[in-house]
Amino acid sequence: MDERRGRHEAGPAQRGPSAVRLVWVYPDLLSTYGDRGNLLVLARRARLRGLRVEIAEVNSDQPVPVDGDIYLLGGGEDLPQILAARRLATGGGLAAAADRGAVVFAVCAGYQIIGTEFGGVEGEPVPGLGLIDIRSGRGERRGVGEIIADVDPALGVDRLTGFENHQGVTRRGPDVKPLATVVTGVGNGDGTEGSYSGRIVGTYLHGPALVRNPGLADMLLSWVAGPLPAVDPRQEDLVSKLRADRLAAAAGVPS
Repeated sequence: MDERRGRHEAGPAQRGPSAVRLVWVYPDLLSTYGDRGNLLVLARRARLRGLRVEIAEVNSDQPVPVDGDIYLLGGGEDLPQILAARRLATGGGLAAAADRGAVVFAVCAGYQIIGTEFGGVEGEPVPGLGLIDIRSGRGERRGVGEIIADVDPALGVDRLTGFENHQGVTRRGPDVKPLATVVTGVGNGDGTEGSYSGRIVGTYLHGPALVRNPGLADMLLSWVAGPLPAVDPRQEDLVSKLRADRLAAAAGVPS
């Protein structure tokens, strides 16, 4: 693996961009459980702060641009996941963007793809992109249902809520930190959920993850645009209710 990848310090850019450039990678292959919502909520929360937004939705027959600020990968079934990994490796655009310090946020199949290896249709090892030092394989237990996880305190993000549906087991290399510690659910399979290194973040959470967890969305935006002003509380009513409902449901508390 290129030692530069995943080693960029997590933090704001030196100068805010003229526009936040969001790149939705391979929606034709990697877009299960409404993961496109991650793109929509990033765009909305940026615009609520007065930031201009540019969006590129890049299908698998198109080159991935290297000049984006935040790259988003969603979930997918086994065969589309393998095809996506091969095309991304051949094209090289996502790796080049990560090398120069772009933010990458990857969910489920996308999370596994950005690692060095993941399990194929029969559990056979399939090469990943090596953007982050993780290895994923097929576990004995399938994680299905609501998940709650407490984020690494260093990131300053509130408790995560999401939906998982996977049989992956993910192991981290020595320079990769767990995104969160599982309270309820399966996650990586070892009591942790997701991984991060520098500006590369992966998770098994659907929901979509950034819709349910606006603090996580704001963290990604701040890495690009610097410190963000607060959002008008009147714009947060629906997401606050969604978070409260999902956290209560996962904890078994009647709403």
